[in-house]
Amino acid sequence: MGGKYRITGDKYPRMRRPRRRGRLVFGVVASVAALSLVGWGTLQLIDVFTGGGDKASAAGPKADCASKVSPSPSAPALPKPSQITVNVFNATKRGGLAKKTADELKKRGFRIGDVGNATATYDKKVKGTGLLLGPASALKTSLPVLGTQVAAAETRTDTRKGAEVDLIIGSAFKNLNSKAAADKALTALTHPQPAATSSKRSC
Repeated sequence: MGGKYRITGDKYPRMRRPRRRGRLVFGVVASVAALSLVGWGTLQLIDVFTGGGDKASAAGPKADCASKVSPSPSAPALPKPSQITVNVFNATKRGGLAKKTADELKKRGFRIGDVGNATATYDKKVKGTGLLLGPASALKTSLPVLGTQVAAAETRTDTRKGAEVDLIIGSAFKNLNSKAAADKALTALTHPQPAATSSKRSC
């Protein structure tokens, strides 16, 4: 270059090299990572020598499984067959069915009230196996117990006074449930099994 900016002599200005900040940042990150690894390794050694890891793993599944088991439900206060009075009415065209059914229920411990043909309200109008009819107070007491004797019977309530219940025999009725099946259903009704929540983990 000439003129005012002409450089003379054998010395040239030296340009200062830029600082390499990348190396500084990398060094800091590496130091932090190394300290973290050292700390983690120390904690692992402490767990190994103190047995903390084994205790936690042993107690964990048991505590978790214990929390997933529901308490046993209390058995409902259901009456015994001997405490239930049943009126048996025949709503079919087959004669003698009410008396035959009432006699069998009596053998199974039920008290028997009125026996005969169904009233005009129900006569020839019950299409299923039977209709269990009683007061609202019997909906979760006497009627379920009587229902163990008749398969697929319909249950209804009315405004009657007293605790008696009716079995109105329908056109699809053949026989009462076998005594063995009825006893099994009654046991399941009065002594339900405890419920447990579903869990994939085995205890």
